[in-house]
Amino acid sequence: MSKEILAVVEIMANEKGVDKEIIFDAIETALATATRRSNDDELDARVTIDRITGDYETFRRWEVIDDATAIEDNVGWYIREMDAIDEDPNIQIGEYIEEPMESVEFGRIGAQTAKQVIIQKIREAERKKVVADYSKRVGEIMTGQVKRIDRGDVILDLGENVDAVIPRNQLVARENFRIGDRVRAYLQLVEFRPRGPQLIMSRACKEMLIELFKIEVPEIGDDLIDVMSVARDVGFRAKVAVRGNDPRLDPVGACVGMRGSRVQSVTNEINGERIDIILWDPQDAQFVINAMAPAEVLSIMVDEDKHTMDLAVDDEQLSQAIGKSGQNIRLASELTGWELNVMSETDMAEKHDGESKGQIDVFVNALDIDEEMADTLVLEGFTTLEEVAYVPAAEMLQVEGFDEDIVTELKQRAKDALLTQAILEEEKIALAEPADDLLALEGMTPEMAKTLASNGIITQEDLAELGTDEVLDFLEVDEALAGELILKARAPWFAE
Repeated sequence: MSKEILAVVEIMANEKGVDKEIIFDAIETALATATRRSNDDELDARVTIDRITGDYETFRRWEVIDDATAIEDNVGWYIREMDAIDEDPNIQIGEYIEEPMESVEFGRIGAQTAKQVIIQKIREAERKKVVADYSKRVGEIMTGQVKRIDRGDVILDLGENVDAVIPRNQLVARENFRIGDRVRAYLQLVEFRPRGPQLIMSRACKEMLIELFKIEVPEIGDDLIDVMSVARDVGFRAKVAVRGNDPRLDPVGACVGMRGSRVQSVTNEINGERIDIILWDPQDAQFVINAMAPAEVLSIMVDEDKHTMDLAVDDEQLSQAIGKSGQNIRLASELTGWELNVMSETDMAEKHDGESKGQIDVFVNALDIDEEMADTLVLEGFTTLEEVAYVPAAEMLQVEGFDEDIVTELKQRAKDALLTQAILEEEKIALAEPADDLLALEGMTPEMAKTLASNGIITQEDLAELGTDEVLDFLEVDEALAGELILKARAPWFAE
């Protein structure tokens, strides 16, 4: 029997490509299972096989349990701690008491039981091996053959009995595959599931585009060119921002290739998706101008606080700048990370004039200065009273025509105007009455509504925008009631 065991281990390890130790473990489990079944499961057993000789021994064993534990099934599998310490004074709960017993013959055990256990163990080992091998390859583009289409998902055969799936939402728009087609996709995720390893692949992710360019453009793999960001309207159009690390190299030209050969190869792989190669720039405004290609940006206004940019283009180029269904401006926004607003040069001028006029009026009225001085402040980039009040004096002294006395007076007037505004706002809030919808909110009392109104929370919408902690700052109620009031105030949001 020992030679038979060693032969089985050798053959199955070679056939399945798994470690011999796994086969030994499977046979030990099968022998132990057969031992238990031959004794009607009235005892538990453990089998150990000598890895050199193939000889094996069988031990009956009892698990040590707490004296108070009730035993309903498999009574012969357990021993109470008070009885176990008679055998071994150092025994602990959860350990086993064992004694040798007669072994079943390997050739006479239930063949089906042994086969099932061994196959199960081998399958588990194969699955773990697949997960271990392919987890190292996450982030690669791999090629497989279409095995079947399941509810729109494409199942690929990667070879060596390994399957992967491209979910329907990870396919490029308008592409269809047939059984037997060879397909390249990006390995996104490897998961171990009860029914086997699951390899998730994608053709729609940004990483797929980056990896394709690495294949087609050797300079990217050599770190002479970096892909800085990617934006995709999958199946239709994409923008790729690149940066050169060698001043002698044109990164855009290298990615496009001779007569567009390189970028065309990538386009062909992703079902004709148009790709714009954009030169990345460390200056955000210039990067945005580059990203708007092929439209030409005539002027640009940047709002750092809101992280937005207003772009002016020629009236005739407005539709091109926006793109079909807003595609061009949307991709440029995604590529640069800025919220972009594109408009005609005429509209930009009108908007700028309107904003400037509004800012000039604020400065004229609040600072009691003439329009010429207010216009100077606006032209120098001052947009609020806070900026006039708190920008360092040294910076304002750089404005042509401003001396120390003028700067000091302007800053003091700005601070006085801000203080006056704050006092008026506080008085307005103190006199504020709660709106009808706030008073009508279920659970709201007139006293609570008045308190909220005195703190600027006048309408139901105002309350809906608060967090629980903020409400507790205003009202002396418990956390549960505060949360309930907020949820009721937000009810119209969900109804909409």
